[in-house]
Amino acid sequence: MGCARWGIGFLPWWCRAPPILRVPRFTYPTGAALHLYGAALHLYGAAFQPSYVFYCRLMKSRLLADRVDALLPQTQCTKCGYDGCRPYAEAIAEGSAPINRCPPGGDEGIAALSALLQTPALPLDLERGEPGPLLVARIDESHCIGCTLCIQACPVDAIVGANKHMHTVLADWCTGCDLCVAPCPVDCIQMVPAGRAWSAQDATISRQRHRNHLARVERLASDNARLMAPEAPAAPSAPATDDAQSEDRKRSAIESALARARARRNPTQS
Repeated sequence: MGCARWGIGFLPWWCRAPPILRVPRFTYPTGAALHLYGAALHLYGAAFQPSYVFYCRLMKSRLLADRVDALLPQTQCTKCGYDGCRPYAEAIAEGSAPINRCPPGGDEGIAALSALLQTPALPLDLERGEPGPLLVARIDESHCIGCTLCIQACPVDAIVGANKHMHTVLADWCTGCDLCVAPCPVDCIQMVPAGRAWSAQDATISRQRHRNHLARVERLASDNARLMAPEAPAAPSAPATDDAQSEDRKRSAIESALARARARRNPTQS
């Protein structure tokens, strides 16, 4: 009677299902539920916070390396002790290298890096080289033997030529890194004044040429590795016994065919 009087939407407590059997409606967490929710978030953050912090530091270091790399002259001379301007920029961003190891950048480059990183300016490390005007490589073509060692050493592909043929330097591409001088076996390469200054546009173009050079070297190394890889072993041949059995079957089949042919030709003898 109470159920009919109260109606379906307002059932009294003796007509309602036990709490454990009810389907709860969505409500915002309050009380103990809110504490449990907070504890779950705390555990989630504690589990993933190291990875998140590492990711943030990595991205911050990369962004800083990009800004440092934009201030370097991009001559790729390796006088800083690294394999190019980008590795040196990454080392500076990580704090593992000082800002005074770039002779082509000189004092102006050190001042720019100091302002970016908000660190004191350091005197140029002269053990890495002396700053000076832009120099470019020149090959004495009469003595060039076409060994291609200078082509392999150039970080921006500014030297053109072929094996056992004369080489020449593209003066507009040359960064003055002088990395081609030491490998030459006949000392036919000299560094001469370029007659111009190294500009920001030159640095931008040189960066892209160096990236293309690295991509080409990586592609050639991959092709050589694929060509030098051992061939897959051939499938094992069938045993000799199988060949003998096959030959016996062929021989018996041929003999049977010959016997049937003779029987058709001489029906009286059969």
